[in-house]
Amino acid sequence: MVRKRSRRYTYFRNTRPTPSVPLNANGGIKAREPGDLAAHAWWSQRWIEVMEGLMDVGRLRRGRTYARKGQVLSLTENPGGIQARVQGSRPTPYKVTFRIAPLSETQWEQVIDAMSSQAIFAAQLLAGHVPEQIEQLFSASGVSLFPERHGDLVSDCSCPDYANPCKHIAAVHYVLADRLDEDPFLLFRLRGRTQEQIMQALRQRRQGEAVLEEEEAETPETVMPLEQTLDRFWDLAAPLDGFHVSVRAPQIDMPLLRRLGDPAFFPEAPLQQLLNPAYQAITRAALDSAFAEEAEPEVKE
Repeated sequence: MVRKRSRRYTYFRNTRPTPSVPLNANGGIKAREPGDLAAHAWWSQRWIEVMEGLMDVGRLRRGRTYARKGQVLSLTENPGGIQARVQGSRPTPYKVTFRIAPLSETQWEQVIDAMSSQAIFAAQLLAGHVPEQIEQLFSASGVSLFPERHGDLVSDCSCPDYANPCKHIAAVHYVLADRLDEDPFLLFRLRGRTQEQIMQALRQRRQGEAVLEEEEAETPETVMPLEQTLDRFWDLAAPLDGFHVSVRAPQIDMPLLRRLGDPAFFPEAPLQQLLNPAYQAITRAALDSAFAEEAEPEVKE
């Protein structure tokens, strides 16, 4: 009896599933290391916080490892969602897709009305910056900029894992956080509006308000001649406390070329490989120029 139990135990022990080990991926998109999280813009940090609140901790941890190893081979924006390829333990990469539930036409109208009531939002959006207060503005309009519930985010992966989201989907979300750093308006597009559509709607509302103000004005605005304002021509008309400028090298090398892929008319060699030295040289020169210390003037004795 003891020997029979021993054989049964050995059989069970040898047939237990072992953790799968992903195949090495060449040329994948590597997410940032943990120490670089502070370098993320606020909207990228918020995206990671939202994902960590909606997804299983264990799969998030494995997905984070996948992302940092560069297992995500590609990440492409499609109308209404994201499509990616992730190298797992099988030779054929897994296909990952997900989309965020878009806001309705009425919901977007409410959000844009709220934006137009504050001129600072239009100015910052036009400068390519998403102000942190915009999340509260969406909430005040009765909607959310970021996904709040599992139903807001629909994802799928071709891997055999029964759980959804799986570690491959989690890896894509970490890489997407880096992509949002470079293109924050990707989040708006996933919600159903492009930057151009939002700015056009804001301009139309601002122009309409300007026309009403002109009609209601009792006296015309006094315009000072240019020569009378030269002494304060370069003075700021408004403080720049909310203006955000971040000068740093891109976290993803050649993001546009990676998104577009190699052109069919240039088959001799991978275009990214040929242009990478030029991109690196330009990046170094730009950073040296931005952070170069001003030379101290020579003092003549």
